[in-house]
Amino acid sequence: MRSPVRGWDPMLDAALARRLKLVGFDVDGVLTDNGLYVGMVGDHPVEFKRFHIQDGLGVRMLRAAGLAVVWVSGRESAATALRARELAVDELIQEPTARKLPVFEALLARRGLAWHECAFVGDDLADLPVLARVGLPVAVANGVPEVQAAARLVTTVPGGQGAVREVAELILKARGEWQDLVTKYFEEDGEVPHGAQRSR
Repeated sequence: MRSPVRGWDPMLDAALARRLKLVGFDVDGVLTDNGLYVGMVGDHPVEFKRFHIQDGLGVRMLRAAGLAVVWVSGRESAATALRARELAVDELIQEPTARKLPVFEALLARRGLAWHECAFVGDDLADLPVLARVGLPVAVANGVPEVQAAARLVTTVPGGQGAVREVAELILKARGEWQDLVTKYFEEDGEVPHGAQRSR
């Protein structure tokens, strides 16, 4: 089995990156640090999650490049749904059984896409069936050994700490689109980039 590469992968050339039409992400452990804040407000249970703000801009950049962004979670969460709406994620799938392969297959059928046109980023065992099928399987730095072994790329930072942004930049730079997207990002508000960054 090919050893995964951490960080920039020289084998992720333009042809592979440009073939991608959809990037899927697990949620807990990828977009978050795997932690949950659970409590009660009055008589109602509440759940909070911490999302990394730079990941939000990474998601927006992928969508600006015409790539569909899909989140696939093995549990239902109002916090996840709220963040997905805020970032205008193309599709959020919350599958309580954590059986992600069938729901991902149905997603591709709905969108008329093939497995080789997709990337997926995961961290735990439930992600393995999808990672084994996609064209670009990615593990986060905190991924379990089995997931890292199945990945073509392992991020240099863990989930919830900017791993999604790292993956977005990797793909978009390989496609030769990152710098144009950064320029457009500033031009939208009539700003000129001087090394500053805005995120959401």
